[in-house]
Amino acid sequence: MNLSQIHNVFFVGIGGIGMSALARYFKNIGKNVSGYDKTPTMLTAELIENGIDIHFEDRIDLIPTNFHTEDTLVIITPAVPKAQSQWNYFLEREYNVLKRAEVLGLITKDTFCFAVAGTHGKTTTSSILGHILFESGADVTAFIGGIVENYNSNLIGTGKTVTVVEADEFDRSFLHLHPNIACVTSMDADHLDIYGTSDEIEKSFVEFADKVADKKNLIVTKELPLEGITVAVNEEAIYSAINVRIEDSSYVFDIVTPKETLKDFRFGLPGKHNLMNALMAVAMADIYGTPTNAIAAALASFKGIRRRFSYQIKTDELVYIDDYAHHPTEINAVHQAVRELYPGKKVLAVFQPHLFSRTNDFADDFAKSLSAFDETILMDIYPARELPIEGVTTAWLMSKMDLENKKLVAKEDLISAILKSDASIVVTIGAGDIGELVGTIKKALNEKIH
Repeated sequence: MNLSQIHNVFFVGIGGIGMSALARYFKNIGKNVSGYDKTPTMLTAELIENGIDIHFEDRIDLIPTNFHTEDTLVIITPAVPKAQSQWNYFLEREYNVLKRAEVLGLITKDTFCFAVAGTHGKTTTSSILGHILFESGADVTAFIGGIVENYNSNLIGTGKTVTVVEADEFDRSFLHLHPNIACVTSMDADHLDIYGTSDEIEKSFVEFADKVADKKNLIVTKELPLEGITVAVNEEAIYSAINVRIEDSSYVFDIVTPKETLKDFRFGLPGKHNLMNALMAVAMADIYGTPTNAIAAALASFKGIRRRFSYQIKTDELVYIDDYAHHPTEINAVHQAVRELYPGKKVLAVFQPHLFSRTNDFADDFAKSLSAFDETILMDIYPARELPIEGVTTAWLMSKMDLENKKLVAKEDLISAILKSDASIVVTIGAGDIGELVGTIKKALNEKIH
């Protein structure tokens, strides 16, 4: 398929974080963009503000009339049910209907493509890398799975020759990509509803890694069973962050590269996991040939990603942080960062589990991660694309937790439950619609302290 001959792009599930980045891209390069989603969100509001037509009812008569033509591309997300009538309307009439991952493969095929893979850290690593390349003057487009604070967007640049993409393991999507330089941040078990076993996930990552012909262009953490350029923090590796210290709430560190030791890099995102993400991005940019001074300046100016350890309130009296963490490893990373920054302070975690299958697969690990906080409030499981699994509930998950100060709270009672806590650090975590409540929680907490 030749994308230059496409004039209209219709999205079924336009409000997803990955889909909306593509919608912005096609709008920016002059295509007519429209789409459907089930519910309005902050993201869909931003797209509408950018001039993109969106409707929220699954009705064929709502498809714009000028989109009933041969030069229309229809992009679907795996999260949409197969019975969706608009999708079936286009399929039955033999329109060009492609998955998001297939479209990313087409866009990136004729570019110099950086691909960031891993069960955790994709969004942060690709955001930092996209920011470094953009700030250094590269002709780059970066498709990001989160809203990057520096750009207030999940799309960085609209360059034609270099692309940065998150290589998503869900549904084996990353196998559609053609990476020139890639990294694998982690290979934890996840998406077991798709893969079945952790061995199958590992095989899929190996297949992705094999798409990088020259292993000098594949960056990996030391513990992964993959051949490539290793990175580590305070350990020996081909790229290593050493002499790590905290100054003014930022990490300051030196980087050992294959050629030299670079001094006094500054990076503002907390948590050892984010330091590793930054190092991955630095290694990829350095291998590409980005000047060292440009890398250092971009790293220091990177502001972070919405819903990734995102400060909502930061005062001496109260700190409120919001994070997208939806896997035990990610919750542990949030906990580590909070304890490192605020030792001795009481921490309240508010968690909304995401997916019945994920809650079932990692229940014991979730229970352990959530029990590490001083106080935990749990919400009902956010189902997303799934139907309930018998016996898999938040109450069942909570029964596994070794923590005295825990409670299950309905969404409508959440604000009052948070306000009753005497914790000086509040963290909301989860990948469901808890993100839509952040503004309300922030307002209520601000009123409490003023």
